[in-house]
Amino acid sequence: MPSDLPALFLEDITERFSDQLKVGSGGYGEVYKGVLNNGTEIAVKKLYDVLQLDDVQFRNEFSNLMKLQHKNIIRFIGYCNEVRHEPFELNGEHILGRRIYKVLCFEYLPGGSLDKHLYEESRGLDWCTRYQIIKGICEGLNYLHNGLEEPIFHLDLKPANILLDKNMVPKIIDFGVSRPFGGTHTYATKVRVGSEYYMPPEYITKRQISNKNDIFSLGIVIIQIMAGPMGYAKCGEMSSTQQFMDHVMANWRYRIGATSKYEKEHCEQVRRCIEIAVSCIEYDRRKRPVISDIIRHLGQTETYIAESSSCDVVR
Repeated sequence: MPSDLPALFLEDITERFSDQLKVGSGGYGEVYKGVLNNGTEIAVKKLYDVLQLDDVQFRNEFSNLMKLQHKNIIRFIGYCNEVRHEPFELNGEHILGRRIYKVLCFEYLPGGSLDKHLYEESRGLDWCTRYQIIKGICEGLNYLHNGLEEPIFHLDLKPANILLDKNMVPKIIDFGVSRPFGGTHTYATKVRVGSEYYMPPEYITKRQISNKNDIFSLGIVIIQIMAGPMGYAKCGEMSSTQQFMDHVMANWRYRIGATSKYEKEHCEQVRRCIEIAVSCIEYDRRKRPVISDIIRHLGQTETYIAESSSCDVVR
């Protein structure tokens, strides 16, 4: 179980939240690398000291994280919710004030965030690595939607909220705006949260929330993994989604043909993945697939490759 960690301890392992140990920052807080006494590296997320903001953010993310345990979800290690009275200097005078520490600690992942690894088809990660990242994200999302007693919708799925370990295994992070919802119903909210670029149209215009919000975001993420950070923009610029899919396929067919023994099988996997991604960004949410269907389609491509490998061994 995650531990309650004292503020003094967290200050000590981060050298008083030193800028030299800062590894990231976001709209709600800053992340530092800390080293435990046994040498284990952890990520220490210190929420900004803004009472109206971080109280809600902290409680929500803490509540969500306590429910989650999956290989493709960030591992929650500890937390701190502490108020300390400390001396401050104000207008030349020393006064005693309150400092609020709201901190969440996670496993440290050396691969960094996925947005640092997005490249177009001709360079960057090979197809097999990109596919394993796609599959891992889908499995993590499937766990959130189908593996819990009460499903959780992430609502801010994007490359910056996906970290990679040393083996390039993806782990979904940042559950501050996530919400538990029941089943496949559609809900409405007054406040819009998340990153607009990855939001589905029904959420932008009508504030509607369903399990298809995450699916829309997933589609954009898969496109960016396959075709680079501008992949989604290219999709919108082309005359049809079919033209875009053909474009991505042609680029990957050229690269895979030069590097892979199983050119036909991996090209088929590329085709299936780009089709899945495009189906996820359908304007009408009812036409988007559910995550369990996506997992099933990915499994079919793996079976196809495995059967082809077996045939080669027999020959």
